[in-house]
Amino acid sequence: MHAITIPEPGGPEALVWAEVPDPEPGEGEVLVDVAAAGVNRADLLQRQGRYDPPPGTSRYPGLECAGRVAAVGSGVSGWAVGDEVCALLAGGGYAEKVAVPSGQLLPVPKGVDLVTAAGLPEVTCTVWSNVFMVAHLRPGETLLVHGGSSGIGTMAIQLAKAVGARVAVTAGSSQKLARCAELGADILIDYREQDFVEELRTATDGHGADVILDIIGAGYLRDNVRALAVNGRLAVIGLQGGTKGELNLAALLAKRAAVTATSLRGRPASEKAAIVAAVREHVWPLLDDGRVRPVLDRTLPVQDAPQAHRVLEESGHVGKVILTV
Repeated sequence: MHAITIPEPGGPEALVWAEVPDPEPGEGEVLVDVAAAGVNRADLLQRQGRYDPPPGTSRYPGLECAGRVAAVGSGVSGWAVGDEVCALLAGGGYAEKVAVPSGQLLPVPKGVDLVTAAGLPEVTCTVWSNVFMVAHLRPGETLLVHGGSSGIGTMAIQLAKAVGARVAVTAGSSQKLARCAELGADILIDYREQDFVEELRTATDGHGADVILDIIGAGYLRDNVRALAVNGRLAVIGLQGGTKGELNLAALLAKRAAVTATSLRGRPASEKAAIVAAVREHVWPLLDDGRVRPVLDRTLPVQDAPQAHRVLEESGHVGKVILTV
């Protein structure tokens, strides 16, 4: 088969389409013929040599894909050759084939084509596990989503609205904020022009955010704590603004607030399977009936993976960028 390889870390040009050995499904795994793969910022970090795959997993980039089951390993039930699936991966999505633990497979939702489905596993699992399983967002509460027009952001807006929460977003342009509003966002904040803490306080009559989903990390840590409501929960899922920040514990104590930080890729297969099962139970019905929909920015052939990485680096996209195989 062929896959996108990274012979040497570097810029987008470091991604090379090359012939590689075919994967074989092990016990409890399914082999998928890949139709498309989602592009995520973690892939950019891997390309730069800053985010290695977990030991024993595929060395090729790609944390999610969609395709058809080509073979089923021993010990697998519930899946058959020919099934259309999408999958949460530890790596290997930018390829013609990938072996996946069966617990990380999901059926393609009704009304969603196979290519678009490739952009669902990572965002749905990230949002559901952090916003709902960890931060326990409840109806009537306020969620602040940083990067509301991203793949993660566009899904977080919709899922929060589906459970009856109020949603505030930050984004870097009026056009991106308009797209967030179309998805249901209630409070729109241009982080380039406005102070998100003050804007949020004004819009919520001083209450703040009950839950914050943050992709920035250290750069927003102080202001995120300021923006939290009493008993608020800050969920950090990205480090675009750095890894080390100062945390005011007195401010956190005064608000009886909590800070969590998680990632999906390095979790044991059993934990990933539990998250995937929760997503199938709670999110897939919303996709099946159209209450939540994937937001697709563009598709590119997998050989154009360097261009896809440039699109993410330039941050001009809204929703997901997908590579077709």
